Amino acid sequence: MKKKLADLVGRYRVDSPRSFRLKDWDPGDTAGLDIGKKGAEGLLARGIQRLADLQGRLYADHEWSVLLLFQALDAAGKDSAIKHVFSGVNPQGCHVAAF
Repeated sequence: MKKKLADLVGRYRVDSPRSFRLKDWDPGDTAGLDIGKKGAEGLLARGIQRLADLQGRLYADHEWSVLLLFQALDAAGKDSAIKHVFSGVNPQGCHVAAF
């Protein structure tokens, strides 16, 4: 079954930020994806393009934001994941914080 990008990311949308608690989310959640490397590469490429397209609108409005959390042990690949996910994004429209 081929999933649409909107179906995958929609489940992570936070509509009530005041009631959002990180502890309520499963860090092992894969959104039901069971794809190989080739499928993941195509999905990543489409996601990068969509994020790049939307960044201009989100940044220009100064009203909405996208929060991405990368949680893993040291040497688990967070840096590589961030490098790939944000490869199409303008760094001037980003804020990075380590905690």
